[in-house]
Amino acid sequence: MRKAFILFILFSCTFSAQYTDISIVKEVKVKDKGVVVSAHPLASEAGAQILRMGGNAYDAVVATQYALAVVYPQAGNIGGGGFLVGVKNNGEKFTIDYRETAPQKAFHDMYVDKNGKADTDLSQNGRLAVGVPGSVAGFFATLKYCRLPMDRLIQPAINLAEKGFAITGQEAGLLNSGKAYFQKHNTSTTAFVKNTPWKTGDILIQKELAETLKLISKQGMKGFYEGRTAALLVAEMKKGNGIISPEDLKNYKALERKALEFNYKGHTVVSMPLPSSGGILLAQMLTMAGYENLEKYQQNSTKAVQIMVEAERRAYADRAEYMGDPDFIEDRTAYLISDPYLKSRWKSFSFSKATPSSEVGKIIKQPNESTETTHISVLDKEGNAAAVTTTLNGLYGSKVVVSGAGFFLNNEMDDFSVKPGVPNMFGAVGGEANAIRPNKRMLSSMTPTIVLKNGKPYMVVGTPGGTTIPTSVYQSIVNVIDFKLNANTSVNAPKFHHQWLPDTVAFESNFPEATVKDLEKLGYKAENWNQIGRTEMILADDNGIIHAVADGRGDDSAAVE
Repeated sequence: MRKAFILFILFSCTFSAQYTDISIVKEVKVKDKGVVVSAHPLASEAGAQILRMGGNAYDAVVATQYALAVVYPQAGNIGGGGFLVGVKNNGEKFTIDYRETAPQKAFHDMYVDKNGKADTDLSQNGRLAVGVPGSVAGFFATLKYCRLPMDRLIQPAINLAEKGFAITGQEAGLLNSGKAYFQKHNTSTTAFVKNTPWKTGDILIQKELAETLKLISKQGMKGFYEGRTAALLVAEMKKGNGIISPEDLKNYKALERKALEFNYKGHTVVSMPLPSSGGILLAQMLTMAGYENLEKYQQNSTKAVQIMVEAERRAYADRAEYMGDPDFIEDRTAYLISDPYLKSRWKSFSFSKATPSSEVGKIIKQPNESTETTHISVLDKEGNAAAVTTTLNGLYGSKVVVSGAGFFLNNEMDDFSVKPGVPNMFGAVGGEANAIRPNKRMLSSMTPTIVLKNGKPYMVVGTPGGTTIPTSVYQSIVNVIDFKLNANTSVNAPKFHHQWLPDTVAFESNFPEATVKDLEKLGYKAENWNQIGRTEMILADDNGIIHAVADGRGDDSAAVE
């Protein structure tokens, strides 16, 4: 078991010590106990503590999200949004959509200048980039599946914010690199800026955020969407060009949607429907790759990667043309994942060469979608499973901190097609289906997923990574089901990514060089990336052994009940 040591705060409401030593746990195998895997050991421990208090997977995932808002401010949040996929131990499946929405004053060409050019700085930085936050509404929507009251689920996060916690070297580096942006986009002093550079072991205390969390604890959703916090958020908007109003906040609703389900080689895959593109892309990619019997090949071999890349190419072309908020467009999910349609898409596949992207979709530039997301996987000892992916979009979102309330706001408006055909911060291109309209949810790539075997949770999986999220989850499922890899090997294996446009294939730096060279001979253009995603995976075998793995690419950590 691999471990690294950091400083850790005790969560007891009566503690006096600020922090102590604890391990980052990369891998655990347990039986008859629940597990939590997230991007930060303090957050995973918060969720595990809730399991020890008698909470279930849904209690734990709420507590973990609140804790991430404190200890992982670059992506964990109360000022952003996310998706939850749940499967209860009685077989009930559900999803909760708490994706941000466009404010009422938003309009189609709000980021297009007088010369017709898209101004992506406005959609990515500052107050105009902010969508109406959905996370807190999502936490309360999850309560119907929980056992414990909200005040108990939020308390670990309050303790962390109020007493402070020791930051890691990676976190110190991110705060230092963000300092100029924080100063540019904030008129007041924030907890994230100090005169000297941040370093490993420094204590980050967030008094304003602690008070905001206390208001939510005492007043419920009104403690965020109305009253003091809402007034502070709207006042922050008025300091610049922000357009979120009190009515936008008061009227926000998290939505339950029917989970997207499909079969893959005897397993039931349960994922997120629109406005996440992830579930559709996953169904398309797995189905098309399945036509070539992937299990015949070795993982990351030339033919296996070629099959998977070509499935990615065709799926992402459909993402650009057909996908958006189902409350505003025609939902063509059933058609897009149907066998006849996908077989027709696959007809042009050939082992002899790369398929030009121009042959599988209308060439329009894609929006860039940020990689700064975070994922949580939870499985409790009773067999309830929760997969949550949540985000501010970019690193620290819009870089704007609500003065007096202490939390970062998202820059999620950039996930719309700010001008159809202009790429967002992740390079993804979108068309009219994802154009801006008031109260509309922007298309997302977040893909929280639960795979069932014989009707019971077998895999709980997800990752951050913007448009690389669906392809990473896709590879995770194939690695386990087709290539028979264990959870640790699957999560930490080198990854690749293709998204139709740009017409290049990204490979992590440790990817097998021979495979890359073989693919280049077939006409594929290769790029070298340092990292793709940070996958959190839980596998449950037929003997009841739970194998939880936190990605080795970051400070991610697993915690046990």
